[in-house]
Amino acid sequence: MEGKQAGSSLDLLISSFNKRVSELQELVIARNMYPASSVPDLTAIDTALSSMELQVQSIKDRLREETEAIPKAKKLIEASLKQQEKLQKMSVYAPSHFPDKTTMLNSDINRCLLQENVKKHEQRSDLRSLKSEEEATVLPKEKKGRGSPPLWYITVEELNSLSSYMRGRLTIEKVNAAINDMASYAEANAHLISAPKQKLAENLWEKALKLRDIVTTGAVKGKHFFLETDMKGPMLKLDNTGKAILTVLRHLGRVSETRIGQNRVIILMKPN
Repeated sequence: MEGKQAGSSLDLLISSFNKRVSELQELVIARNMYPASSVPDLTAIDTALSSMELQVQSIKDRLREETEAIPKAKKLIEASLKQQEKLQKMSVYAPSHFPDKTTMLNSDINRCLLQENVKKHEQRSDLRSLKSEEEATVLPKEKKGRGSPPLWYITVEELNSLSSYMRGRLTIEKVNAAINDMASYAEANAHLISAPKQKLAENLWEKALKLRDIVTTGAVKGKHFFLETDMKGPMLKLDNTGKAILTVLRHLGRVSETRIGQNRVIILMKPN
């Protein structure tokens, strides 16, 4: 077997040698056939070939640059995907919209709260004289500066942790939008509690007195709250869906409830 392989290799070497000799012969014949006048044509061919070589080299350089840039592009794509994943997780925790709080106040408060009583302009002097006596007996000695009502949204994990019976058809968007409503109710009540009488319309003064009695009780003092009767939308209403949302939020520790007189009071809780 080794002899056959050696013979085959020798045949290949002889064949290659003969081929090279044949090429050299053809080149010699070609040189003798073409006169000196063909030299310019050969020069033009050489120039064209040189130009082609430069173009090929430029293409190779560009390919090398693109190849070197591929790892950087991969890292940029990976970073973008990670950022996209973070933003998607953050978007899940927020409601689909954030309505303006001023548009979410109860319709009667929107119309009347902080309105100057123009019709009683001539009686302002009498109201100023009565102000100190009325506020001394009505306004509670409540600490101010409690800040804005808490907006403690729920997460997808918290909603999914509830039983299907409690969760029902509620979505995280509905529940978190209801939390926006509750903060608006509590803020409106805080305005009523602190507003002077001459800044309130007559139909709000009775509610303001009721809220000022409630805010002095131990369970509510120093906290943001609203009444069950405040639930007038736009998302949280006193219907079956609204009651289900309150049940979920009470179970998740976002609100607590107490009854003061004939009023059902919902207290907004803050994160621990």
